[in-house]
Amino acid sequence: MQKRTLSFWEIWNMSFGFLGIQLGFALQNANASRILQIFGADVHELSWFWLVAPITGLVIQPIIGYYSDRTWTRLGRRRPFFLVGALMAAAGLILMPNADLFIAILPSLWIGAGMLFVMDASFNIAMEPFRALVADNLPSDQRTLGFSVQTVLIGIGAVVGSWLPYVLANWFDISNRTVAGEVPLNLLLSFIIGAAILVGSILVTIFTTKEYSPEELEKMEDYIAYRHLAPKEQSSLFDIFTDFKNMPFTMRQLAWVQFFSWFGLFGMWVFSTPAIAHHIYDLPLTDNSSETYQDAGDWVGVLFGVYNAVSAVFAFFLPAIALKLGRKSTHMFSLILGGVGLLSIYIAPNEYWLLLSMVGIGIGWASILAMPYAILAGSIPPRKMGVYMGIFNFFIVIPQIINALIGGPMVKYLYGGDPIYALVTSGIAFLIAAALCVRIHDVDEPVIVKNV
Repeated sequence: MQKRTLSFWEIWNMSFGFLGIQLGFALQNANASRILQIFGADVHELSWFWLVAPITGLVIQPIIGYYSDRTWTRLGRRRPFFLVGALMAAAGLILMPNADLFIAILPSLWIGAGMLFVMDASFNIAMEPFRALVADNLPSDQRTLGFSVQTVLIGIGAVVGSWLPYVLANWFDISNRTVAGEVPLNLLLSFIIGAAILVGSILVTIFTTKEYSPEELEKMEDYIAYRHLAPKEQSSLFDIFTDFKNMPFTMRQLAWVQFFSWFGLFGMWVFSTPAIAHHIYDLPLTDNSSETYQDAGDWVGVLFGVYNAVSAVFAFFLPAIALKLGRKSTHMFSLILGGVGLLSIYIAPNEYWLLLSMVGIGIGWASILAMPYAILAGSIPPRKMGVYMGIFNFFIVIPQIINALIGGPMVKYLYGGDPIYALVTSGIAFLIAAALCVRIHDVDEPVIVKNV
């Protein structure tokens, strides 16, 4: 028995919830550092506050993957996790910028950091089963398309999330000024709107997507082919460690590419606002509340929206490019362009030149969201798709944890307090990831690639 070939719109609806997840994620990435600084965090402490996010992913994603492989309810196998994650993330989005309302209980900085933890835990609960759902429902020859469509939706959601504060401030004249440690009104409204879109988009996927039942999956050819590698039942959750030890060779190769890719991304997300405010807007490092700083923060949101918009457009072309060049070569060249984009921020003469930098970063980001998963899916025993997608997340969160631990001290002691060099380091990390792509063995790369 083979999996049914899905139409484009079936694939679109199946991944539509990722639009909302990434919208919320984009709001967090572009604005969490600024909000924490408004609540009193020092620039050198920012990476430590962000540390909770990857640690959460390190613990939660494999566990969610393990249990989603074994879940079957009226909502299906993966969809219950989407719903729970979306509701929790929406609560975090609403409460983080309103942390000052709870100052009688705890300082607003700690409440804000706690909500950062809640959001990231929730995004992880929802995100991993979405990756597994694409691999569950699509035959091998549609997986590149499936993950590319997912990347398009991620890009659209990220554009909306990144631009929302700027649009509210400049198109609707909603204040972006802060006084006495309060989050600007445009940010407050942006997070509330993001929470509503997140829940709505997840519901679209839940109500429009059918999952294969466990009985149907057992009859699939790819399940039968891997049956000798994946016993039907595992004895306990601790067998995740055995799966980690026995991970496929291709996954081990991809791990190093992922490590340097996500080390670079984390540095960009944490330090872009203070780096651009200081390096491009010539603001002192101690300035985190002036009108110019808030303008710089809104502009960083625009820039993040641009690279996500580029990724959404470029993702449409990824399947065709991968057929011509191969998936690993496509990923390598995309990472090179992403690294050049990050490095070019250092030499940009003004904030508008940064738009060009975002083009390269967007191409790299599109490939990071699609190509590793398209390559990985063919090397994983289908019955363990969820748990291995969760384990694969180790190589996303571990580099972020390392960057979180050393990023602040590097900026303070190695870079003389100037965060622009954190972005330069991120660019170099992308180039290292690109070089490591040469080693990847793509198990089920379409035959057409070899004939072109």
